[in-house]
Amino acid sequence: MKRKVILYISQSLDGFIADSKGNVDWILGNNENYDSDYGYETFIKDIDTVILGANTYKQIKNELSLDKWVYEDLQSYVLTNEKIKDSINIKYVNMNIKKLINKLQQEKGKNIWICGGANLVNQCVKENLIDEYQITTVPVILGSGIRLFEENNKKVRLELKDTKEENGLIIGIYAKR
Repeated sequence: MKRKVILYISQSLDGFIADSKGNVDWILGNNENYDSDYGYETFIKDIDTVILGANTYKQIKNELSLDKWVYEDLQSYVLTNEKIKDSINIKYVNMNIKKLINKLQQEKGKNIWICGGANLVNQCVKENLIDEYQITTVPVILGSGIRLFEENNKKVRLELKDTKEENGLIIGIYAKR
């Protein structure tokens, strides 16, 4: 069976994945002390590969998870033009996203997570590479920032598979039809 490519990401009500300064400190729900992983542990059980753009990788490494690589149990692929030496579980690649995903789908394994950022997501949308969209909508209007989906993407018809509400967040799961 072909490995599924899943976009798993949060956005503001007005469609931004980061504010105008690149911050994501607004992604908590109504109660900031609410204790939940919002379904992450269930999601990650079926994932063994994560693909990130260079900016998302740097933000995670330099701001969100300073002490250790947060996805150390997964094989990570960072799309970058920089020449960086691979580590055991992080490969730095400079290749077309369609070629990378096609290559990974030929290998045995679990599902593939498109983590972000927006540039990578939109390359995947343009190539129709995403099988499932798991998008959490946060009850905040940012007004500006980094938009999840660009204008002029091709039309992709989706089917709603599931919705959940937790702490004011709406989690929508859509499959390509």
